[in-house]
Amino acid sequence: MHIGQHIKEVMRQQGVTATQLAKDICCARTHVHRIFCKDSIDIALLERISTALNYDFFHDLSEEFKAKV
Repeated sequence: MHIGQHIKEVMRQQGVTATQLAKDICCARTHVHRIFCKDSIDIALLERISTALNYDFFHDLSEEFKAKV
């Protein structure tokens, strides 16, 4: 799973803009756009994004891991 693209897709589905997410996680909008390019992410940052979007990205990552094992 490319986590950055997954975050971007969830945002699109929820109608959340990069500007809105940046405000919610206390960072610059440009940083949010850099996140979209990442295929890995810091756990603390993912937790803030999950909370801001009310979406459990950890569950999705866990399910992908289980499917590979």
